[in-house]
Amino acid sequence: MPAVSCMSILLFCTVIGWASSAMATVNNIGAAVVYDRSSKYDHSFNQAAFENGVSPLRERGFVIKEVEPANHVQTQLGVMKLARRGYNPIIGIGYAVSPAIERAAKAYPNISFVTIDGVVNLPNVSSITFQEEQGAYLAGVLAALKSKTNHIGFVGGMDIPLIRKFSCGYALGAKSVKPDILITRHYIGSTSHAWDDPSKGIEIARHQYEQGADVIFAAAGGSGLGVYQAASDHGFYAIAVDSNQNHLYPGAVLSSMVKLVGKVVWQSVIDFSQNKWQPGHRELGLSGDWVGLTRDQYNANEFTPSLANAIDEHKQYLLTQDDPNKSIVTLCAQGIN
Repeated sequence: MPAVSCMSILLFCTVIGWASSAMATVNNIGAAVVYDRSSKYDHSFNQAAFENGVSPLRERGFVIKEVEPANHVQTQLGVMKLARRGYNPIIGIGYAVSPAIERAAKAYPNISFVTIDGVVNLPNVSSITFQEEQGAYLAGVLAALKSKTNHIGFVGGMDIPLIRKFSCGYALGAKSVKPDILITRHYIGSTSHAWDDPSKGIEIARHQYEQGADVIFAAAGGSGLGVYQAASDHGFYAIAVDSNQNHLYPGAVLSSMVKLVGKVVWQSVIDFSQNKWQPGHRELGLSGDWVGLTRDQYNANEFTPSLANAIDEHKQYLLTQDDPNKSIVTLCAQGIN
């Protein structure tokens, strides 16, 4: 089985291995998780944190307090309240929670914080970011190899640095196999609502399809659901993001470019319970399979073994690239796509 098809198996085995030695509590109160939108069931980033982090931790006896803020004010107040009550560690899911984490970390230096997809340089904060451009590169290779029109699309939530990493990696991957491929890019919006607007996702995806794109990669949170629905309705392919969403529209979702957000939540709590937690910034990518593409029973007919082998070859190329000036991370940091 190709390496790209083992993401869920790897996570399961890792969770079981850690759980066998984990303590059941992190302190007298428990840990806390703060989501970056009002619903953890977004089929994307939040849900990955819940299903693969919070839920299995609770099954092992850990107390995990969850906060689903409706807006930035509630996020700020919620994180401060958790710190005041003594929850430890406090984990922020998404870059939008980072400012609240920074403010609370300054006010409560004895509490440990984790921010995912953001960076806070304080001695009591662990900052975890991902090399999304590496996973997106593989998504671009897959899209280009699958495309029959030599035209693919990208739908981002907002035009921000984080999403530009997805867009850049996707373009570089596609052009690595088809240098003349056409790539159409659009963004859902410019406010936080951009991550939860599936109707706009449908509209943009339909427009890109009408322009000739037959594979569309959505890095747009819950808005991506509209892209997947449009793919199913109109007969093109979509590539999902953050969590494995292949099952939502079998045959239409070509693959999911996942980030193991839940594993970060899990490991953060386990490390804290075992006095192994460390502050600082860590960047996670293909090495360790923290990002990658999924292949399972829901997309195996479309994501064929030959495509899986091609993706694995490109993955190995990225992992063995020894020239830092040619790495995907460096190229995307320079805005070369």
